[in-house]
Amino acid sequence: MRHEESTLIDAPIELIWRLTTEIDGWAAFMPTVQHLERLDDGPVRVGSTARLKQPGQTAAVWTVTRLTPMREFTWESRRPGIRLTGRHLLSPEDAGTRNTLVLETAGPVAGVFSVLFGGLMRKSLHLEAAAFARQAVAAA
Repeated sequence: MRHEESTLIDAPIELIWRLTTEIDGWAAFMPTVQHLERLDDGPVRVGSTARLKQPGQTAAVWTVTRLTPMREFTWESRRPGIRLTGRHLLSPEDAGTRNTLVLETAGPVAGVFSVLFGGLMRKSLHLEAAAFARQAVAAA
């Protein structure tokens, strides 16, 4: 199952990329992040891991699986019977940046999980997209 939220942000792609990949700062501006702990050092790269605690969920380890500068940041978390994939897709549009957030579920319990939590996942993506936009305006 796939859930998606796309927002046009009036900010350069370099700024949105920095906000996207400097995950250490997410808890300061993202309402869906209670705590984020990097489990490695240095810039985020493929293989980087972080423990992420979100409201109403147990903490989960997320691993970066794809990183294309200024274009895509993708990471995954696995739980019994399900794989969650979060994608941050950026593209220049007019004078701003199209920020598309995607959450995909796969695995034996993905369908049931999406039925039970699909509304929450869509709401979270909406809140996260708005938070990136607000933070970009504040940082500009």
